Amino acid sequence: MFCSAMDIDASSAFAHNLPIRKDLEKMDSKEKIHVLFVCTHNSARSQIAETFLNAIGGGRFEAESAGLEPQKIHPLVVKVMKEIGFDLSNKKPNSVLEFFKQGRLYHHVIFVCDKSTEEQCPIFPGLGKRHSWPFPDPSRVEGTREEKLAQIRNIRDDIKSRIERWIRETQ
Repeated sequence: MFCSAMDIDASSAFAHNLPIRKDLEKMDSKEKIHVLFVCTHNSARSQIAETFLNAIGGGRFEAESAGLEPQKIHPLVVKVMKEIGFDLSNKKPNSVLEFFKQGRLYHHVIFVCDKSTEEQCPIFPGLGKRHSWPFPDPSRVEGTREEKLAQIRNIRDDIKSRIERWIRETQ
């Protein structure tokens, strides 16, 4: 089931009996910057982004990732991340709604869905700064295994570049 951006907002959070958090300003300014990367399945782009921000954020950030319909991490994503020293083989996908039900707060919620599915990309029903960083979906790449790997490496590298640029912008 895909939900449009209109399906998961504060009013639907209320309809689902979820708490609506309005207390981001209460977060200690000395604590790490909390970031949530969101995509539909939490099986590729959001996992890559979380991994890079935690690795290269200089300890300033605490990143997590989640999806509306969590699925197992894409095996070719596991492979291309392992090539550069990150083992995602034991990572578990997370649910956006479970995070919200737990009352987690984020300074930034970043959606990494590609433009063709942007309207179906889940919207985290909390408050904070929202960003849209569309990237192609690794599960939709086509070609031989090697061609798919090459495309997923490009997506991985584009995500890393965007993370590096954002880190510089937030200083």
